Amino acid sequence: MKTGDFNYLLPSKLIAQTPIEPRDHSRLMVLNRSDSSIEHRQFFELPDYLQAGDVLVFNDSRVIPARLIGRKAATGGRVEILLLRRLDTCIWEALVKPGKRVNVGTRVEITNDRAKVLAEVTGMKQDGIKLIRFSDETLLMESGNIPLPPYIHLPLTSPERYQTVYANAAGSVAAPTAGLHFTPQLIEQIKKKGVTCLFATLHIGLDTFQPVRENNPTEHPIHKEYGVLSQEVASHLSQAKAEGRRIICVGTTTVRLLEEAAQNSSPLQLEAFASWVSLFILPGYRFRIVDALITNFHLPRSTLLMLVTAFTDKDFITHAYKEAISQKYRFYSFGDAMLIL
Repeated sequence: MKTGDFNYLLPSKLIAQTPIEPRDHSRLMVLNRSDSSIEHRQFFELPDYLQAGDVLVFNDSRVIPARLIGRKAATGGRVEILLLRRLDTCIWEALVKPGKRVNVGTRVEITNDRAKVLAEVTGMKQDGIKLIRFSDETLLMESGNIPLPPYIHLPLTSPERYQTVYANAAGSVAAPTAGLHFTPQLIEQIKKKGVTCLFATLHIGLDTFQPVRENNPTEHPIHKEYGVLSQEVASHLSQAKAEGRRIICVGTTTVRLLEEAAQNSSPLQLEAFASWVSLFILPGYRFRIVDALITNFHLPRSTLLMLVTAFTDKDFITHAYKEAISQKYRFYSFGDAMLIL
């Protein structure tokens, strides 16, 4: 297995720059693993593939306004801070521009009409990541803007469009994009079919978008993301598993959280989980919890494409992506969706 096995060429015009309206009118490619068939549908037709007793698990993490603009206290030079991961109270890992001109000890003032926050660089890590201490963490949410992935070049007319309709627990710097296709009406329709909808939390970092650079993917240092699975949801999943009901994950982030939680316990006795998720799912992995998956189309050489390949089959997913390109599906965060049964 080599990282190059997960590469493909995508015409740039297929990278979705704006979301489809309404949310549930994106396209849906349905992959059936039992017979390797592919169907082309619309996302609002998802209930056709669900049945009473199914359990749909969503990631309810909410994207925070992680992009901060400030000025150096000493010189007034413009500084952009992109929050990556909260380490402790008022202490964050972040990317900074211009990185080479912002060293340890640099103080940055972040001001707007509502708040003023002082940020100080306290340390350096690999890959240009800096440790930053903020004077008042509670004001950060009033001081920043919602960050978009680097491949989206058009501004959003509404920041809420980069949030799922059920987003609740603030902490992500990127959206769990498979959930962007759901509307409140579609969720209600799904529930009326006898499908149980559960919510867990995995806070997503920007490392999600980083390609694997090592030739051998097993040498890639997987990013850690903080996840929470309540005992109530864990118990419901264990019961569903014991009864042979399908557990369907909305998004690869939900897959990683549930499978991480299952590493140290039986799927039939799943325990509550609140810790860092560092599970790297590659082909050959044995899934313990997940029976079906709703996901978007992922970047080449990404850990997410490797996860989806592990859930299906290398030849099948390669064929599906070629089919998506030939049928002009929209790719990545604001793109179309895939249902893998």
